[in-house]
Amino acid sequence: MPSPSRASTTHPVDPAENGCAPPPPQHVAIIMDGNGRWARARGKDRNFGHRAGTENIRNIIRLFGECDVRYLTLYAFSTENWSRPKSEVRALTRLIGQVLKREVKKMHREGVRLHHIGRLDALDEGLRRQVQDAIELTKDNERINVVLAWNYGGRGEIVDAVRQLITEGMGAEAIDEQAIESRLYTSGLPDPDLVIRTAGEMRLSNFLVWQAAYAEFWSTPTLWPDFGAAEIDAALSAYAERTRKFGAVVE
Repeated sequence: MPSPSRASTTHPVDPAENGCAPPPPQHVAIIMDGNGRWARARGKDRNFGHRAGTENIRNIIRLFGECDVRYLTLYAFSTENWSRPKSEVRALTRLIGQVLKREVKKMHREGVRLHHIGRLDALDEGLRRQVQDAIELTKDNERINVVLAWNYGGRGEIVDAVRQLITEGMGAEAIDEQAIESRLYTSGLPDPDLVIRTAGEMRLSNFLVWQAAYAEFWSTPTLWPDFGAAEIDAALSAYAERTRKFGAVVE
């Protein structure tokens, strides 16, 4: 693992010392689900659950970093989520701005590099600038890459890539997988090795549909605000026991 950037005050931790199952996946992607159910079980509204789920992100980044995971992608808001009640959408949008304002400098000090995938043009100018400033501030950090999937949809990502190819005038005979991959939002990032979904659901929900073609999938009934060290250990242990074939025959 590369050493942390000069901005980081956190030292690399041997995954074995933290009970992390070796070898760790390079890239973990998480569909964070269950905030609403978590809140409902406590007699609260959905926005209370979203706030609790957001508070959990800081701890999850730290735990995966200690397990030597290099890339962590978090599915925060899908293109389909705009169909939710307007009050909930407004609350979610405010939350991302509040988190960036409160957490970015601390994450920068800890060597976190932030990325965004999705369509930023749907955000208001102030929030869009916050996201861009956070990406710029942390661009040289190396401890762990955190990829925020906000206003993201996997099918739309592929459509945008194809539109770019057409705009560039690329002929049909020149289009291959590499041509499309290099124009996806995730260009330059490795494909996920492990996709985790909380709250017991067993579907991708339009998340990294191209990139997750050969990812291992792991689901837990734990709701996102309660997702923690025990679930991470279970997910990484399950991953360590998988044989990744990528379509080949492994004896």
